[in-house]
Amino acid sequence: MNMEEQKKKKILCVGLVCLDIINVVDKYPEEDTDSRCLSQRWQRGGNASNSCTVLSLLGAPCAFMGSLAAGPVAENLPDVTAEDFSKIDLQQFKWIHWEGRNADEQVKMIQQVVKFNSTLPQDQRITISVEIEKTREPLYQLFPHGDVVFVSKDVARHFGFLSAEAALKGFYGRVKQGAVLICAWAEKGADALGPDGVVVHSDAFPPDSLVDTLGAGDTFNSAVIFTLSNGGSLQDALTFGCRVAGAKCGFHGYDGIAEKFSNHFPKS
Repeated sequence: MNMEEQKKKKILCVGLVCLDIINVVDKYPEEDTDSRCLSQRWQRGGNASNSCTVLSLLGAPCAFMGSLAAGPVAENLPDVTAEDFSKIDLQQFKWIHWEGRNADEQVKMIQQVVKFNSTLPQDQRITISVEIEKTREPLYQLFPHGDVVFVSKDVARHFGFLSAEAALKGFYGRVKQGAVLICAWAEKGADALGPDGVVVHSDAFPPDSLVDTLGAGDTFNSAVIFTLSNGGSLQDALTFGCRVAGAKCGFHGYDGIAEKFSNHFPKS
């Protein structure tokens, strides 16, 4: 398989799609007060769905796997199972990203990919990434299963870490040999640690005016995945992730990303 064929393969995001209802107010509401809503919008949300949206806007071939339903409000949708996952053709993907949810099942899905990868040469294997965002004990079993592992500031602080660098050093023993661990820390930027033991850092790139931070973490993750899946360095990936996420905070939703970054690839 040549490089062009490998590049055309898709990035698959597995996880949640949901409905986000956003109320815009002139200032953050104080407790036990009423606030007049300036505007309201409904938009598709969910970590994996948001990441897939951003990947698409950046120009990456991508796909989403999760529960979908007709109607404006979908309740109690089941998470993707290992049995569901076993029905897809893995040959079409170069990268699969899991938003940590039903971790027991997700570990089984990842094992299916590991088995598939074992039949392929190194340059054709699917890269596995996982996101551990929520402070839920069952999710922590995902740490050793990603080639790239995203751990959130919330999880880091839950374990008592006060910076991204401290979190990376504290958690790195949990990831598998050769993995990359990444932790974004809002306005402090983001850090990453790979098998060489060197902590890589990018500052944040805040917008001129802070407008909408919803989905900024999903945007960061997808910009990092986009860069790494195109052969970029870890430093390139972190910097691009912070740039795209910062820009996203300057406008509502995600459409502005296409205008600013479509078909962009950061040069080292």
